[in-house]
Amino acid sequence: QVQLVESGGGLVQPGGSLRLSCAASGSIFGINAMDWYRQAPGKQRELVAGLTSGDSTNYADSVKGRFTISRDNAKNTVYLQMNRLKPEDTAVYYCNARIKTRYWGPLSDYWGQGTQVTVSS
Repeated sequence: QVQLVESGGGLVQPGGSLRLSCAASGSIFGINAMDWYRQAPGKQRELVAGLTSGDSTNYADSVKGRFTISRDNAKNTVYLQMNRLKPEDTAVYYCNARIKTRYWGPLSDYWGQGTQVTVSS
């Protein structure tokens, strides 16, 4: 069983910062990519930031220059540093990982439980 456990969400004032983390555990042969998504009420889930095993990154236009995704391979953990937060960043943030549990196995998507980020004064 593979689990992704997120932490770091909370309430923050506009302009503040939060650092989210997501640790993958269980039967893991390899992780191809780890991403962060977010979903606000009434809206579709959107990709916020992505990081491949080759350390290529991509960001949504709305967060470029403010958010940074990084990964600690030894800990199977992905981070999202969020700076200069805005009210429109309010959402539930989810981590996603594409993981192989066996050498010849397929890549499968795994999701964290989500962590609430609320940006409000």
